[in-house]
Amino acid sequence: MSAKRGDRAAPPPRPGGYTLRFATNDAAKGWEELCRQAAANTRAAFDAIEAIPCPAPPTSRQHPLKGSLAAGVHNGKTLPQWQCEVTAGGRVWYLVDHDARTCWIKHAGTGHPRATD
Repeated sequence: MSAKRGDRAAPPPRPGGYTLRFATNDAAKGWEELCRQAAANTRAAFDAIEAIPCPAPPTSRQHPLKGSLAAGVHNGKTLPQWQCEVTAGGRVWYLVDHDARTCWIKHAGTGHPRATD
């Protein structure tokens, strides 16, 4: 999908940073809702994921998912799946492709994902 007049412009990655892309249309919609409800926190999450998508050790807000959610498939590649807590309930789940230096956002939303309940 190409950008068009009126669309928000996303910043390019910083030198050495990762590119963030949406893996699904639902993730893109959820991201927009996070931006509306918690703009500063969503920007902080973007910056954290772009700079260090897999911090070692994991932080209280940015950590790998566990069990059956620990990995996901995108474009035929199995990739590690991480979570970034944006707000008390808001989450971003993303797959990390280190080779392409890209994080694929699989879920973004203002409510806690049901899959982890």
